[in-house]
Amino acid sequence: RKIKEKETMKINAAFEKVSYDIYKQSFECSEDEIKASYNAIKLPCRATRGSAGYDFFTQTPIVVPKGGSVVIPTGIRCRMPEGWVLMLFPRSGLGFKFGLRLANTTGVIDQDYYYSYNEGHIMVKLINDSSIGKDVQLSPGSAFCQGVFLQYGVISDDRTDTIRNGGFGSSGRAPGGNSALV
Repeated sequence: RKIKEKETMKINAAFEKVSYDIYKQSFECSEDEIKASYNAIKLPCRATRGSAGYDFFTQTPIVVPKGGSVVIPTGIRCRMPEGWVLMLFPRSGLGFKFGLRLANTTGVIDQDYYYSYNEGHIMVKLINDSSIGKDVQLSPGSAFCQGVFLQYGVISDDRTDTIRNGGFGSSGRAPGGNSALV
């Protein structure tokens, strides 16, 4: 018996690079190294037609030390319509094979983060829980986390009117904040 394919829900969302000026704030290396890294940014994409997750890629070699962590500036921001959220999860293989995970388990990239002073720059913190007892090396172009779009609702008497201007921990805080660390 043939199973009918259901049309996939499509939303008006897009991944974009942050500006070079915002990107370079995340590094302490030479201008040439920063430019090369910025030019190597690959926008997230799905691996297969049936994939829910959009893979995020490394621009440079990354070493996540055993028992340690590393922050990866993705150079990516995401525009999405109101009522949607981008959830970031570790890549299944990296977690299963090497014990890598996101520092906060699941990253939440809100729709309004795109409009922050930092252009909604998504940064990901990977932790190596050292279950394999060694450093984990990621080559340039390696997929290291995946983003899934989800629609959400709010309660009928919601009265929130606060406007975000920052990243990690910025909702409910005075303007200033930093990039979203997930």
